[in-house]
Order: sequence, then structure tokens, then C-alpha cells
Amino acid sequence: MKIFKFGGASVKNAEAVKNVADIIKMFPSDSLMIVVSAMGKTTNALEKIANTYYSKAVTGQSDFEELKNYHFGIIHELFPYQEHAVYDDALHLFGMLHKLLLTKPSSNFDAEYDRIIPFGELISSCIVYHYLNEAGVSTSLFDARTFIKTDSTFREGKIDWIKTKQATADILLPYFDQGKKTGLTQGFIASSPRNQNVTLGREGSDYTAAILAWCLDAEEVIIWKDVPGLLNADPKYFSKTRKLDHISYRDAIELAYFGASVIHPKTIQPLQNKNIPLKIKSFIHPDEEGSAIGSETDAASRSIPSYIFKPNQVLISISARDFSFIAEQNLKTIFGLFAMQGIRINMMQNSAISFSICTDNDARRINPCIEQLQKDFAVKFNENLELITIRYYTQEVIDRVVAGRKVLLEQRSRLTAQMVVKN
Repeated sequence: MKIFKFGGASVKNAEAVKNVADIIKMFPSDSLMIVVSAMGKTTNALEKIANTYYSKAVTGQSDFEELKNYHFGIIHELFPYQEHAVYDDALHLFGMLHKLLLTKPSSNFDAEYDRIIPFGELISSCIVYHYLNEAGVSTSLFDARTFIKTDSTFREGKIDWIKTKQATADILLPYFDQGKKTGLTQGFIASSPRNQNVTLGREGSDYTAAILAWCLDAEEVIIWKDVPGLLNADPKYFSKTRKLDHISYRDAIELAYFGASVIHPKTIQPLQNKNIPLKIKSFIHPDEEGSAIGSETDAASRSIPSYIFKPNQVLISISARDFSFIAEQNLKTIFGLFAMQGIRINMMQNSAISFSICTDNDARRINPCIEQLQKDFAVKFNENLELITIRYYTQEVIDRVVAGRKVLLEQRSRLTAQMVVKN
């Protein structure tokens, strides 16, 4: 069995959905479990709707209608005859979303976020499911929330591996044991012990694919992207990128953790545990080899520096008010606040009297944390920063990338250099 993951760009319009069917048809002898993301920039649109809903209790109708029109535009191109069942199914999902947006939100934004955002994947999978069957690819649609089981950590669900493996065995394995070739489900979404929606973190569809691969003992996972493979830099930043042909699980997880957008950070661990290969391939040129992630990095890839740029960073420096040392008890308090607010540390450094972290500048999480820290510590922070990470660096490479900008914080290990810079 192979696990295929198609991200938002690979299902962003009618032609893209048709291309998904063409790619699946290239593997007629394989059992395939397909994981799809929300279409295009739908998650961004739903995040905007969620923010408006939470702040005003009633979302802007124009945002909702724009999202609905976008999806029905794709449906009209794929299914010219409005008697097709996809119209009723999609209308039902949008009706459920609209009804939700007319209710009063709770005081927990993360819980409300996870009630709204999954509609992107639910609507996308509905459309892709109907088109695959229309195109002659016999497919069944499975709700990922019935077998991807987590705790109740909204927006960053922690997988319950025992329950997930059992549910996957109960729901998916009998389907494939009957000789069925293609199943379809949603990425990114799961359910809590109370059957509430829980998401796995942004770009979490990759992680869903890895979870299913681990549970089903898959032969391999292929993530289909709009790039030729795993590149050494984001093409938005570099005009001349280079493809990494073969890299190790360790290098992949380091790059993903530091912010490489091509792979979700949690994707690698379940695959490495069972030595399941991960491939990154182009849905534009599906015949090309792409990139492979496995046990080793080849010599050619080790010679290529990889660059990761994370904008919109904030550097927070914390020190004791009486100029005393930052000791273990202080750090316990500080890390406890970070954990409570769900703040992910991208880089940290401590001296005798201060402790500094670099993190994404999410005001909804950062501002309450700073207010709490200021009760016991002196806190300074700088905004509008960028975190640069270089894997397999040289001094020449660092000098060229920093290009005279002010470096506020720097760390180097044997293979990786990180700099927090002010633009």
C-alpha cells in the first residue's frame, strides 16, 4: 500500500482535481490511501472567518459567500449537470458551516478554530471523491475523524497511537482486504475523546499521511507538490534553488523543525520508526524522480546548503529584576507559561542573568504570555524580525545571506547555523 498526500495547490481548481485523477490512474496495481488538504488558500480564508466569528459572534457574510462561490465554481467546471450528488453534499457542508457561524462562540478560541477550520478538508474531499468516481477511479470516502484519534489539545492535537491504530485497523483494513484499490480521506483533522474536532497544526495533512503509513505499514508515502522535489530553499526567496535528491530522516526532521514549508515537522518520526520511505514529487511532472527521504543523506545533498527563512518573528529576553542568575527554578516558571500559551520556541539562548527565545509573533499567544512574565521578570522584546536557518553552512554562505543586516542572536552547531536578524 502507498499513501498519497495532495496539498492545497494540487487541488486548487478544476484542472488540478482532474490532474489528481490522472496521477492516481498511473498506479493501477497499487492499493492507495489518498489524503487531501483544503483547496487552494481555503484554510487562510477560514482562519479569517474564524477570527471574525470569534470577535464579533457573527462572521462577515461576504467572506462566507466568497468561499462558497470559489468551491462551487470548481464544482460547476467538474460536474456540468447540477443533478449530480456533489451539489447536495457540498450544499449540506456549507449549510452546516453557516449554521455554526450563527451560534455564539465559547470563550476558547482554539476550540472554535477547530470547529470551523476542518470544513476546508471536508468540502475538498467531498469534491475530489465525487470527481474520482466520475473519472472512473472507484473510491470510497472516509472521515478522518473516525480513526485519527487525539487528546483534547485544540489546534495541536497529540495523537493517541493505540486508539488510532485500532480504529484504522477496524475501519480501513477491511476495505482494502476486500480488494478495493483506492480510499480517500482528509488531512489535518482528527477527533478528541469527546468527539470534538481537533486539528494537527497548520500543514498537518503531511502528518496525517505519515500516521496512516505507520498504522497501515505502508510501502511508502508520496507528497505531491508544485515543486520538483525537496529544494534547498524556498523559491520565493531564491531564484536559483537546487533539488536535494536523497536526504536522511535526521536531516529532513531538522529542516522541517526549523521551518521548511515542504514537510510538516511531525511527519518524519512515525516514518523513521518503521523505516517507511517518504518521497516528494511534482504533480506537474509526475514522471520525474523527485526527492527521497530515508536512512541516509547522499554526498551530493550534503554539499548543498539548505536555507530556511521565517519572517514575523519576535525575540523575547527575560531577566530577573534583582540582577540575579536565571536559574532552573526560573526556567521552570518560564517554560510553564510558554507551554500554557502554546508557544513554540524556534530558538533559545541563555546567559547568566537572561534567557532569550525567538518565536512566531502570534499576538493572541504572545501578549498574554508577556503580561504574565512581567509580573515576575523584566521583559524586553523586539518585533518584525526574521529567523534564518542554514543547514550545511559555511562562513561565506552566512555572510552572503545576512548581507549586512543586524544580527540580534546567533547560534551554531556542527551542521546548522541560526541567526535572528533585523530587516
